[in-house]
Amino acid sequence: MSDKKNIQVDTLILGGGPGGYTAAFRAADLGQSVALVEKRGILGGVCLNEGCIPSKSLLHLAQIINEAGEADQFGISFAKPKLDLNGMRAHKDKVVSTLTKGLGAMAKQRKVQVLNGTGTFLSSTTLGVTGDDEAEVTFKQAIIATGSRVVQLPMFPFDDSRVMDSTDALELKEIPGTLLIVGGGIIGMEMATVYSAFGSEVSVVELMDQIIPPADSDLVKPLARMYKKRLKAIYTSVKVTKVEPRKEGLLVSFEGEGAPGATLYDRILVSIGRRPNSDAIGLEALGITPDERGFIPVNEKRQSSIAHIYAIGDITGQPMLAHKAVHEGKVAAEVIAGEPSEFSPACIPSVAYTDPELAWTGLTEKEAAEKGIAYEKGVFPWAASGRSLSNGRNEGMTKVLYDPETKRILGAGICGNNAGELLAEANLAIEMGSDLGDVSLTIHAHPTLSETFALAAEMAEGTITDLMPPKK
Repeated sequence: MSDKKNIQVDTLILGGGPGGYTAAFRAADLGQSVALVEKRGILGGVCLNEGCIPSKSLLHLAQIINEAGEADQFGISFAKPKLDLNGMRAHKDKVVSTLTKGLGAMAKQRKVQVLNGTGTFLSSTTLGVTGDDEAEVTFKQAIIATGSRVVQLPMFPFDDSRVMDSTDALELKEIPGTLLIVGGGIIGMEMATVYSAFGSEVSVVELMDQIIPPADSDLVKPLARMYKKRLKAIYTSVKVTKVEPRKEGLLVSFEGEGAPGATLYDRILVSIGRRPNSDAIGLEALGITPDERGFIPVNEKRQSSIAHIYAIGDITGQPMLAHKAVHEGKVAAEVIAGEPSEFSPACIPSVAYTDPELAWTGLTEKEAAEKGIAYEKGVFPWAASGRSLSNGRNEGMTKVLYDPETKRILGAGICGNNAGELLAEANLAIEMGSDLGDVSLTIHAHPTLSETFALAAEMAEGTITDLMPPKK
């Protein structure tokens, strides 16, 4: 432990996740002196170290296994894969290490002072740091980017190593014979993808009436059909009422229509949401009061109720997504530097990296029904896509929602291979105020999956020739 330092900077950032390090780097590029406090000792936050990146590394391995298993339909047969858990973990860890080292190098290049320790606000202009780096930082502006953590309900015995959260699941300590995933949201279904491909008998229980609850039901259906084949069971509108640790496993009791009887599982993964890290950081010293859910209210410039204190990322509310935090971090840094910047996106994309992937952006049909927003839609089934059929898949779909009068695109959704990549065009179309003709009249390469977005627009216009146009 080093001697306590007294540091003075223009801008302090508390939290080194995607939003925090982006804000720090952008502020430094705009001429600010910057200190970045991160308790992990390495940058990247949950996303890079315990979430987005390691999960995608394992999902890639799962995809290889699934594709090899499905290749017999093309006349190609592979032997059953042999899993080397040490090698698989090494791949994941190498990806994470490469990225974290890169962030550390960029922080040095930008002369961002990175302090390894836990930060607590002592006043509206000072932060105390305890840990590897003992310091008191005086600042003119601060950006709070402390992120979120998994929700742990007391009914689940987390003191039993067989009960996992998402961080534990990504450590890949073993491949359990039977695994119950509590929560059929994005993280839960991604982990179902990983562990089922690696050989576990996976069951999913979801309190809502469908998996991936925020997504429209028509997008979820192709995914649900595929997973009913791959998983032991999917229970929707069902909740866990009791977990009894036993020597031979974890005995789980359920409640709800269609709920199974008490069942024994080797392991349980609890994936039921996240809560903001707004406690124990000294918000009271700043004069900031979070809302009842623990989120810090901010305006379009990401300013809190205290003008020189900003907040970004998960701590400011839904959606809790790394790419949202990144853009918020840039806005906060630019506002501090005096630039006319604000966070006012037309859409924020969401992606479930399952197999098939599920992605949506802008207006959903659920949201339109709740808010009374008028819309019409065009839907193109991937069963009519030459590229999708060539890949041996026919379950996907692409849809576009648009304003009935102006034909302006309001939202889009895709279920199918690489849906997350394909959604980028829809995001740009919504941000640019494009209408159906802007998309349908843009020549897309054939045969590609990307052309399904244009074909969905043609379905909406009634100009499609690849299928019979819908009757108006």
